[in-house]
Amino acid sequence: MFINGEWVSAENDKEFSVYNPANGKVIGSVPDGGATEAKLAVDAADKAFKLWASQTAYQRSKFLYDLHQLMMENIEHLAQTMTLEQGKPIQAARNEVKYGADFLLWFAEEAKRVYGRTIPSARADQRFIVLKQPVGVVAAITPWNYPVSMITRKIAPALAAGCTIVLKPAEATPLCAIEIFKLLEEAELPDGVANLVTAKDPAPVGDVFVSDPRIRKITFTGSTKIGKMLARKSAGIMKRISLELGGHAPFIVCRDADPKIAAKGLSLVKFLNTGQACICPN
Repeated sequence: MFINGEWVSAENDKEFSVYNPANGKVIGSVPDGGATEAKLAVDAADKAFKLWASQTAYQRSKFLYDLHQLMMENIEHLAQTMTLEQGKPIQAARNEVKYGADFLLWFAEEAKRVYGRTIPSARADQRFIVLKQPVGVVAAITPWNYPVSMITRKIAPALAAGCTIVLKPAEATPLCAIEIFKLLEEAELPDGVANLVTAKDPAPVGDVFVSDPRIRKITFTGSTKIGKMLARKSAGIMKRISLELGGHAPFIVCRDADPKIAAKGLSLVKFLNTGQACICPN
């Protein structure tokens, strides 16, 4: 795990195995963290928040540009890791790495566009000024089906806004997350700004995320059932929460469409990522 700028083991050196889904063979092992490690990660993120939030938008932007460059230089390594761990065909894995790197590029520019505004007042001697400020420590939980792009999709906007972050990746694909955090370290992100907790059982880590008042926002991509649970538990202390959950995706073919082209499009998107994607039609 990566906590406060250091690679650390879990309590009692606990680990869990990672499997190749194509043949069921063990391809590695990672620390099996829990509530203790999650709290340490939150400690680190909370401590680093003041420093990171005080950086200028241009300083944060430069870091995201540097990270984008590193991802582009490591496309093949990241794609090979993804195919081995998640099972995605290698070309699809390469495409996802590029897609994931695009989030870094996008938010490197968005970091410089966190504009405020001045609002007219009913009184001549009064002025209202709105300032955008980082909310605080963000907790992110990512899924296994897009194990690289969903990480950058959450890390990039948080860092761009001046927030620090604690990530809990899917237990099926922790190796991809570790490779991304190696690049964060290489890009010389300040200690504690981004932290990684791997866990076979996500529940203890999730309980820390929803109960610790220093976590000001939770971002989650996954099932509707877990999303509802996170929302319920976060409501008690009014955490901000962003949820990308399961949905119903009908495929509508209009009367004036070419049925052959529609059928081709339907089959392509239905079997995207072997049907494990949020936009696959039902």
